[in-house]
Amino acid sequence: MAKLFKTKTKHPPNLPKPDAGRSDLLHEPLHKSSKSFWLLFLCLIIAGSWLTIYIENRGTLNGTSHGLSSEELAYRIEEAARQEGIAEHLPELQAIVKVESNGQSEDVFQSSESLGLPPNSLSVDESIDQGVSYYKDLLEKADQLGLDQDAVFQAYNYGSGYLDFVAENGGKHTAALAEEFSRIHSDGRIVTYPNPVAIESNGGWRYDYGNMFYVQLIHNVLNPDIPDSEVSLSDSA
Repeated sequence: MAKLFKTKTKHPPNLPKPDAGRSDLLHEPLHKSSKSFWLLFLCLIIAGSWLTIYIENRGTLNGTSHGLSSEELAYRIEEAARQEGIAEHLPELQAIVKVESNGQSEDVFQSSESLGLPPNSLSVDESIDQGVSYYKDLLEKADQLGLDQDAVFQAYNYGSGYLDFVAENGGKHTAALAEEFSRIHSDGRIVTYPNPVAIESNGGWRYDYGNMFYVQLIHNVLNPDIPDSEVSLSDSA
């Protein structure tokens, strides 16, 4: 009868167990890298948010809606004037901006309407380019008709048709002509206008077309002794 033999199973030698501490060391750089990545990502989000807020509110910080400082705006206007070849008229252009918007609104020259667009349709750069270009056109037309500088000022507010009106009525701007032009185009409608120049002139009203006191407002800006309260169109529609 055959003997049964038990086969001894050989077990492999005991191997050292992985060192738990060493496992942590292996994973530690990965954890640190992940934390650094998320920290950097969070910092970028915060920085981007602050940058967006700054850009959106830059105009508010400067007291304007276009975000340019007064120096930047002046430089941009001068640059446009040189490009149009009318740099000698820079003081007049700056006076127009002062009267039209006090340099605050996006459409600083309020030149949208000279293109047949609704008011305040242009960006600050578009407004400057159009305002300077339009003023140049008025200068050239006034020169052809033999008209005075004040006619050009009033035409910037009324439109180039005012130059034809002046040419047909004596060839020189007067306050009476400006008032009559506005009366005709407003059908005689009167609105309250509490600007000091109007109050002194007629108690505080104007016709509801443009501003018949525009020339006086421009001259008030060009004369540094006139208070700012007497050079603004903000009370006009």
